Amino acid sequence: MTTTTTEAAVDGVPLEAARELLRKELAVRFAPAAGPAVVPLGAGDVLGHRGEDRHAAVRPGATVHLTSGAVLVGPWGGDDATAACGQCLAMRWQRLRTRTERDALETGSRTRAAGHWPRLTPYALDAVEALHRAVFLSDAVLPPGPGAADRSLPQVSRLDLATLEVRTYPLLADPLCPHCGPRGTDSPAGEGFGPVSRPKPAPDTYRLRPASAYPMPAMALANPVSGVLGAGTWINVTSPTTAPVAGSVFMRGYAGLTDVTWSGQANGFDASRDLAYLEGLERYAGTHRRTGTTLLTAAYSDLGEAALDPATCGFYSPETYRDDPMVSPFDPDRPIPWVWGHSLRDERPVLVPARLVHYSAGLASDNFVFECSNGCAIGGCLEEAILGGLLELIERDAFLVAWYGATPLTEIDLGSLDNRTVRTMIDRAALQGYDVHAFDNRIDLGVPVVTGLAVRRDGGPGTFSFGAGASLDPAAALEGALSEVLTYIPHLPRQVAERRAELEAMAEDFGKVLHLKDHAQLYGLPRMAEHVRGYLEPSAVRPMAEVYRDWEERERPRTGDLRDDVAYCRDALAGAGHDVIVVDQTTPEQHRIGLRTVATIVPGLLPIDFGWSRQRAPRMPRLRSAAFRAGLRDRELTDAEIRLVPHPFP
Repeated sequence: MTTTTTEAAVDGVPLEAARELLRKELAVRFAPAAGPAVVPLGAGDVLGHRGEDRHAAVRPGATVHLTSGAVLVGPWGGDDATAACGQCLAMRWQRLRTRTERDALETGSRTRAAGHWPRLTPYALDAVEALHRAVFLSDAVLPPGPGAADRSLPQVSRLDLATLEVRTYPLLADPLCPHCGPRGTDSPAGEGFGPVSRPKPAPDTYRLRPASAYPMPAMALANPVSGVLGAGTWINVTSPTTAPVAGSVFMRGYAGLTDVTWSGQANGFDASRDLAYLEGLERYAGTHRRTGTTLLTAAYSDLGEAALDPATCGFYSPETYRDDPMVSPFDPDRPIPWVWGHSLRDERPVLVPARLVHYSAGLASDNFVFECSNGCAIGGCLEEAILGGLLELIERDAFLVAWYGATPLTEIDLGSLDNRTVRTMIDRAALQGYDVHAFDNRIDLGVPVVTGLAVRRDGGPGTFSFGAGASLDPAAALEGALSEVLTYIPHLPRQVAERRAELEAMAEDFGKVLHLKDHAQLYGLPRMAEHVRGYLEPSAVRPMAEVYRDWEERERPRTGDLRDDVAYCRDALAGAGHDVIVVDQTTPEQHRIGLRTVATIVPGLLPIDFGWSRQRAPRMPRLRSAAFRAGLRDRELTDAEIRLVPHPFP
């Protein structure tokens, strides 16, 4: 066997010599027909961060893509409804690279070759030719995967240059592709936007079909070449409490590359995987706007009543804006990007700052706050998604009102339950050395909200683990809260042990609580018991049937129509003085599956934030008035009564 030698680079560009050699060889082999276009992957940025893709003009039509270790042939197959181009493939592929590779391509200095690689042997050249002919010029079709949703998509075949192994993966078109992605200008939703009648399978059911019923293109979502959500999934067969399935992908935002993890935590791996894909798609839609449409950029002062006032969603303290270089005070005269939403209360379109809708996207001009996924939800229809988003907002708001206001809560007597699922959860926690508690965390809204708490019996590291759930069904709210608790307790003792000194420093100085994980792990320290005492000494302990008797007998909507469930939440929030705004985040990939994703925004509810210096809730009027409004206090909370201790929400 001989090796065709190539220089490492041409004009300092990695892969260029090998790309030109491969192009020429294929041109000869395919003559007199034109040879396929050949482009490199990994030699330059194709996502537009640096604007230096020298192959941008031919990349969309290219069918041979050379990387340092493989040749990708495609896209091939699919139909007009699923068409994807070479640029789509390049963008998907680059997003799956390592942090080091992506930073080098997108923000760092120009990449350079290290040695003479790839080495294109005659065997490799023969294999590329044969593979290209097989997928484009013959009737033979390489198997693209087991799922019908994956088989209907364009395919990409990967030829490993070291082993000549061929694997084929489906490709979903990228909606941000400058060649074939959708374009236009963001505009208000058309007439009739909002909930419509959705008959439910049963009055107490809030999903029209199970997660397993969607035509999920699982391989297209998670594969190492073109995965939308990441390179794959992993399971944890050693978990003693749930059957976790998770995946992750780097997403670039205003804080650089963030490792966005998505997971499912059911009692079986198949069910967990279905839930994991749904969560991954929800985060895919929520982190960045993925419709390719141009947003309105304007100053709030120029928009008048058409726009949401960002102040109603809360700002940080003046000290935070003074000391934190990542944020700046909101300036009503500074132009920022806006997206169109719709007020369900007022039945009108409303402009919302993009910063409050897509929580990993942002500009220096609109860095007045860091949002998170709070209120973002996915469903099989608009109504499912809206209901899920509103329930999440209500859950987080109630948790924060109780935490910062030290509001006394009623504990639910778990021993009073004849619920096999809950009993199993309690037993699993007990096997890990934890006692489980649950609390009725409703404040001034009727929707059942349950806070769960696991307490390590021996008081060792991993002492406390919190969770919460909200649902129109109290049993579902309880199960959601306990499921969240059980997700964390197997790992919390180890996490605390690994970071013990760092967490002890946080307990001494809350200003060192900087990240999401810090909040939950801080309460793995035994010394934080003094701040959890209110939960360990509840105002009362009552059977669950008694706690929710009034809700079940008089308040709970039971019409059998999902629209009425959404209307109940909308009216409850409006009755408490809040607007209810919905922004459609649905991506083209989700439309194809039959999913909808929304961001729900209820100005004035307490927002969940992470990092002690970036807390909006303690500054907001609702924290002072909600418990008083509900009759849980005899007067409004004063500033001196606010518990200024980081919340333990995971």
